[in-house]
Amino acid sequence: MQIDGRDSSRYQTFTRRMLVLGGAQAAAFVVLAGRMYYLQVLKSDEYRMLAEENRINVRLLAPLRGRIVDRYGSVLASNRQNYRAVLVAEQTPNVAETLDRLSRIVAITPFDRKKIMRDIARSPRFMPVTVAEDLSWEQFAQVNINEPDLAGVQPDVGETRQYPYAMELAHVVGYVGPVSDKEMEAADDEQPLLKLPGFRIGKSGIEKTYDQELRGIAGASHVEVNAYGRVIRELSKDQGKPGAEIVLTLDMEIQKFACERLKEESASAVVMDIHSGDILSFVSTPAFDPNEFNMGLSQDQWKLLVGNPYKPLTNKAIAGLYPPGSTFKTMTAIAALEAGIDPNHTVGCNGKYALGNHVFHCWKKEGHGAMNMHDGIKHSCDVYFYDVAKRVGIDAIAKVARRFGLGETYDLEIPGEKKGIVPSREWKRATTGVSWQQGETLITGIGQGFLLTTPLQLAVMASRLANGGFAVKPRLTRAVGGQLLPVPEAPKMDVDPEHLKIVQGGMNGVSNEQGGTAYRARIAEVGMELAGKTGSAQVRRISMAERDSGVRKNDTLEWRLRDHALFICFAPVADPKYAMALVIEHGGSGSGAAAPAARDIMLEVQKRNLARPQAYVPRPDVEEA
Repeated sequence: MQIDGRDSSRYQTFTRRMLVLGGAQAAAFVVLAGRMYYLQVLKSDEYRMLAEENRINVRLLAPLRGRIVDRYGSVLASNRQNYRAVLVAEQTPNVAETLDRLSRIVAITPFDRKKIMRDIARSPRFMPVTVAEDLSWEQFAQVNINEPDLAGVQPDVGETRQYPYAMELAHVVGYVGPVSDKEMEAADDEQPLLKLPGFRIGKSGIEKTYDQELRGIAGASHVEVNAYGRVIRELSKDQGKPGAEIVLTLDMEIQKFACERLKEESASAVVMDIHSGDILSFVSTPAFDPNEFNMGLSQDQWKLLVGNPYKPLTNKAIAGLYPPGSTFKTMTAIAALEAGIDPNHTVGCNGKYALGNHVFHCWKKEGHGAMNMHDGIKHSCDVYFYDVAKRVGIDAIAKVARRFGLGETYDLEIPGEKKGIVPSREWKRATTGVSWQQGETLITGIGQGFLLTTPLQLAVMASRLANGGFAVKPRLTRAVGGQLLPVPEAPKMDVDPEHLKIVQGGMNGVSNEQGGTAYRARIAEVGMELAGKTGSAQVRRISMAERDSGVRKNDTLEWRLRDHALFICFAPVADPKYAMALVIEHGGSGSGAAAPAARDIMLEVQKRNLARPQAYVPRPDVEEA
């Protein structure tokens, strides 16, 4: 059959194709319409939110770091404006050339350049990277003037940490520094601040211990960005909340005085309130400038610090370990009294003490003559304490020493505290595998041998001797975030008050009776007298030839071979309030070097107490101006 001369089968085939194609088009339209309905109607709220998030970004803003102040409100660490220059890599055709031009205005060392290039490589090219900071006003002005010739460089004003008492407080307050690669890797998603360019965290001291509290709460900037994440405009800003204010127990005026008095020495000193444990002064000299650590040390600066024989990087007050020397005779005396030795027990001193075929020497070559306990402490007679140490035994002496605070740490708010060593029979067997020898008891009794202590421990020991036998513990923090910290009540120690009075009387004789080893360094002001105990700790073994020739005299030896000079004390004698321990490395003698310095500092402490200002009352959520 034909239709208008055409084959009907061909017509039918064409019609079926048209129907199939039309059906496929209709099906595609239905699917597309359904998908559009799903996206634009059913999921409209969700995608509207996602689109808004793509258009508006929330960026963290570093909050102001909290202040650190002393007990009277003197600012010890705060923030200041930081004039700096940042570089946006995508805005310069040649980063190296731009840095060359910038270096004509501000110094950029090869080390700095290497760090800058590393930071640029790690960051998106549209993110600013700090290339120079802590600029003077003149340098900052030059960067502004030359900005058209410094492609990609932008002047910027931020905040940085400032330490007004840098050298006096380096070991206490510590310092902040940039986040290291290791710290960055350890940071979890809940610490996004660490990833902010230029953000700094506490690296040592109070800055490290209270880093979380000092950081504060981050702010946020809501900015409109394009598809590449580049900022178009800022929509709103929340500056966040400044970090908590930390109030220390220190008295900055006493701290400055003590640092000035000891500035020429490699020394440490701790002054404590014997009842509360508040540390009023905490000195380690020489020190370093934490402001330089904040901005970054050069290799030459670091080498100078590390190579200094006076060890300015070591916090000697808690990490310096020294034989306590004759200051430890107070512990040997307490142990002797507890063992039942009569304080009137007399020992004849002719300058030597024999044990078997070995002879132990007194510091006074010709001897002291007949000594009882009071005289033994007053004159620091080695022979007297050799005798009583032998009678008492090492384990009883060690037990008393630990009770008075030696051989332990106090979880002080500064990292790096060392425990020291209080030796005993058990300790030596466990440490060396060798039995204790009786001769070691004798030298321990005068504060030598294996015995090692820190100045902080000696200050605790002096406090417990002076306060009637209460186990006071030191503390450095008075308030955090406006909240005063409670003063822990010191428990009563198991010690006879009469025994303490005998030792206190001997210490009074040291400083205030003719012939006492520190009589020339006494406080003459009535009502401010101190009681103390001198100590000289050997740093090497002295040969008989040296003893006989007199070469051992410290003023003829090079500095590193001289004895350490120590002094512990409390004041005023009539009503003790303060205790102190002072160590001068290789100072020669406790009576000649340490006692005069301690006298000057303790006199200043008492004068300051008489005219002390009103204690600072912290306020919650203090904001910096």
